[in-house]
Amino acid sequence: MNDYLPLKGVKVLDLSHTLAGPFATLIMADLGAEVIKVEPPEGDESREFSPIVNGVSSYYLSINRGKKSVVLNLKDENDKKILYNLAKESNIVIENYRPGVREKLGVDPQTLFKLNSNLVYLSVKGFRSNSIYNDKPAYDMIIQAMSGLMLTTGRENDPPVRIPFALFDIITGEMAAIYALSGLYSNAKPYYAEVYLFDSALFAMSYIPMMYLIANQKPKRLGSAHPSMAPHQAFMGSDKRWFVVAVGNDRHWNKLCEVLNLNQLKDDPRFKTNNDRVRNKEELSNLLQQIFSNKRRDEWIEILEKSGVPVAPVYDIEEVFKDPYANLLVFEMSHEILGKIKQIKEPGIINNKEPISFIPPPLLGENTDEVKKKFINKA
Repeated sequence: MNDYLPLKGVKVLDLSHTLAGPFATLIMADLGAEVIKVEPPEGDESREFSPIVNGVSSYYLSINRGKKSVVLNLKDENDKKILYNLAKESNIVIENYRPGVREKLGVDPQTLFKLNSNLVYLSVKGFRSNSIYNDKPAYDMIIQAMSGLMLTTGRENDPPVRIPFALFDIITGEMAAIYALSGLYSNAKPYYAEVYLFDSALFAMSYIPMMYLIANQKPKRLGSAHPSMAPHQAFMGSDKRWFVVAVGNDRHWNKLCEVLNLNQLKDDPRFKTNNDRVRNKEELSNLLQQIFSNKRRDEWIEILEKSGVPVAPVYDIEEVFKDPYANLLVFEMSHEILGKIKQIKEPGIINNKEPISFIPPPLLGENTDEVKKKFINKA
């Protein structure tokens, strides 16, 4: 039934924990790979992350569907032999151990390559191994702080603002999946790759660091506003509900002026071009906010959409899932403890079909006996 999934037949040995690595292997599982998640006896630490429902972490449920959970104590020689047998039959190994841990446990690339010379080995790290930060803990909060992100969000004079989900863990997980899957097509085997959280952060921030590197311009803290386009920000309607106007070019600007009866602003030297509007964005923002205060959010959205001006409501999370489009992205699967649980689909289709794994996130050690029975006696 899932023959269209491109990774069917690919075996992934997942030695990672928490978020970046497991997010990478979630993608692989959804695309058809067999993912065996190796956990220590105490389990992946994300199993303890709040909120907990009937003893099960919603955080853990969000990133571990489609996998098998096997508990192995890698300090035990018998368990280590089972892992080695797993490595012999795997195509990809992914880990995110702290520096030195994989060598102590005997799951470093050199050891596993001796067992399987065709292995793709992907290591997720916070910083480059030869850097001054080799031993520095690399939680997403650390990376958000050091990348400059937290002082480009919010407004001037506000405390630093954290993106509320682990943005750079997720981006690094996506990069890890790309690098690992690229290894399957590489002629150079064994294949070893590292992906770094800090590096992924700067890479993903794209034009923000380049504003400094090329234009010597430090991005200002603009709240919802855009550093390179205007008006491109959030406004509040008369009902105190927010919406965004995303003018991306002069055509959008002219349409906005027409629908708001502000045709005199089209040739105003303060706002004539995008660069003019960016230079004078505060003055323009105040002018537009006065106008937008006269009607409710949804009235403005209807008016602006009809005129061809890019506009959208600013949803809270409850409103997100009241939107019929977002509901298309939610599916259900059965969980042994929680019954029916909801999950978010992969963000695309393959050959006109959705790549969805209906295998629920595993209970701790759920597949240990099955895997041990299969691999314990292999040479």
